[in-house]
Amino acid sequence: MTLSYLHILLFAIIGFAFFTVLLLAAGLVRERSDNQDAMPYECGMPPVGSAWVSPNIRFYVFALLFVIFDVEALFVFPWAVQFRTLGVEGFLAVMLFVGILFFGLVYAWKNGALVWE
Repeated sequence: MTLSYLHILLFAIIGFAFFTVLLLAAGLVRERSDNQDAMPYECGMPPVGSAWVSPNIRFYVFALLFVIFDVEALFVFPWAVQFRTLGVEGFLAVMLFVGILFFGLVYAWKNGALVWE
């Protein structure tokens, strides 16, 4: 076995051992109960209502829009650092990228995805 594969094998063994130790430690410190009808602990208060609550889809859309524009910032900052070396092609590529995201923002705004009521 070559040395590079030995490192991969060692890394996998350490990862598996870490996972196993964490599961064993969690099993040792967990709360044990003989009562199978015990309710789950929820801040010391008895649960009210059903656990099957359907959240509003607006929250997901808002979160996805945040992630999209957060990723945009991750791509624009390295571009800004290398702005002089990328030249006109780099500038046009980022302007196309930002333009597509801008039209996506306008589309989301027109459809009411940013309205928070």
